[in-house]
Amino acid sequence: MKNIFFLLLLLGIIFSANAQQKPVFQRLRYEDDVTYLKADSTKTLYEKIKYIPLGKNDKFYASIGGEARLQYTYTVNNKWGDESDDDGYLLSRYLLHTNVQLGVFRTFVELQSSLANGKTDPSPVDENQLDIHQVFLDIDFIRKENEQLTLRSGRQEMMYGSQRLVAVREGPNSRLAFDALKLFYKKDNWQSDAFFTHPIANKQGTFNDRFNENAKFWGSYTVIHKIPFIQNIDFYYLGLWKSRSVFDDVVGEENRQSIGTRIWKNKGNWKYDFEGVYQFGNINQKNISAWTLSSFACYTFENIKFQPEIGLKTEIISGDKHSDDDHLETFNPLYPRGAYFGLVALIGPSNLIDVHPSINFSLSEKWALGFDYDIFWRQTINDGIYAPNMQLLYSGKDTTERFIGSQLISNVNYDMNNHLGFTLETGWFNAGSFLKEVGTGKDYFYATLTAQFKF
Repeated sequence: MKNIFFLLLLLGIIFSANAQQKPVFQRLRYEDDVTYLKADSTKTLYEKIKYIPLGKNDKFYASIGGEARLQYTYTVNNKWGDESDDDGYLLSRYLLHTNVQLGVFRTFVELQSSLANGKTDPSPVDENQLDIHQVFLDIDFIRKENEQLTLRSGRQEMMYGSQRLVAVREGPNSRLAFDALKLFYKKDNWQSDAFFTHPIANKQGTFNDRFNENAKFWGSYTVIHKIPFIQNIDFYYLGLWKSRSVFDDVVGEENRQSIGTRIWKNKGNWKYDFEGVYQFGNINQKNISAWTLSSFACYTFENIKFQPEIGLKTEIISGDKHSDDDHLETFNPLYPRGAYFGLVALIGPSNLIDVHPSINFSLSEKWALGFDYDIFWRQTINDGIYAPNMQLLYSGKDTTERFIGSQLISNVNYDMNNHLGFTLETGWFNAGSFLKEVGTGKDYFYATLTAQFKF
C-alpha cells in the first residue's frame, strides 16, 4: 500500500507541474473536454496524451485518461455486531479509458479493475478483477454550439439529477454501467434523454460481466435551466423490470414505474433541492404504490471566516403499510449512489424517515472540513430496513420499534491539485431501539482514508 500511495503522490506532483492549464475532470469521464489543447503549439508530455491529433482536421483526435483510487477502511461491529469484524481492509480501483473523435462519430472504451485486500468474502461490487466497464459509439446527427442530437449505443455509465435514483455508484469500489441505447437532445437551456438499458451485474473474475437478461431499465429524463424564480426543474419517467426482487413481504418478478420531478438551485449563497417521486406497478400479483419526498436547503456565509455552509436535508420514503395484503408500498431507489449515507453506507433509502443537518467549512483553497448528523426512523413499523442495493437487512414483522438510530460523520478533504486528492472520513452509528430488538444492536464505527488520482 505504501508503494502505491507514494506512486500516486509522485504522479500527482509530476502531472500538475507539466500541465500548462488545469484540467477539469467530470464525474462522467466521457464528458471531459480536452479541445482547449488543440490551439496550443507547445504541449507537455501529459497534454500530448490528452489531445492526440488524427490528421489536419481538428475534429479528428484521440485522448487517453484514467484514475486510481485507494481506500483503506477500519470498522468496528459490522452490521451492528451481527457480522464478524473485518477490522481493516483495502479497496483499490483502477480505470483506464481512451476516447476517439472522428467528426460526427465518437468511440469511448474504458477498462475497470477493482480489488479487495483483507476483506472477508468480498462481493462483486468490492472485487471485480478486470472487465470492460464502458464501450460505446456516439453518432451526432446535430452538433452545433447551442444544439446537439446524439445517439449513443453500447455499455455506458449514466447519472441523472441528484443521483437518488440513477448514479454511477462512485462510493463503492466498482462503478455501475448499463448496456444501453440512448438518444439525447440539447438545445439552449434544456436537455431531454430517452434510453433503454440492461444494467450490468458485476461478477468476480476477468472479462465476464456479460449481458444481463434478468433486469431491464428504461425511461426519459428532461432538465430545463434558467427558469424564473425556481432556477432549474427536472421531469422524468423511469421503468424497471427484474426477474426476481426480494422485499420483506413479497418475493417475485417486479415491474415498477416511477414518475418524478425535481426543483433545484446549485449556485449562489442559497442552494436547494426538492424532489418528489411516485411509483406504481406490480410484483407477484401485488400492486405497487410507493413514494418519496426529499428536501435540502443550505446557506453559505461567504463573509465569515472559513465560509461555513449550514444545511438541512429531510426525507420521507415509503415502506409497506400492511403485510399479507395485495399491496406493496416499499419504495425502490432503483440504481442510487451506493454511499447514500456516508462512504460505508449501512442503510438504503427505503422505508425511512431521515433528518439530516450538516455544516461544512472551506478552510482554504485546498482544505475542507464537514460534519453530518443523521437521525433515522422506519416510515412504517410493518416493513424492515434495506441496504442501498435493496437487500433486506432486517425484517420488521416482529417488532413495533420505529427508531433505527443516529449517525455522526466527519470528513476532511485535501485537494493537493486537480489530479490528486485525499479524504479522511469517520462515522459513528448509535444503534436505536429497532436494531437492539431485531439484532445484536451494537454501535458501529468506521474510519476511511481515500487517495484518488486522475489524469
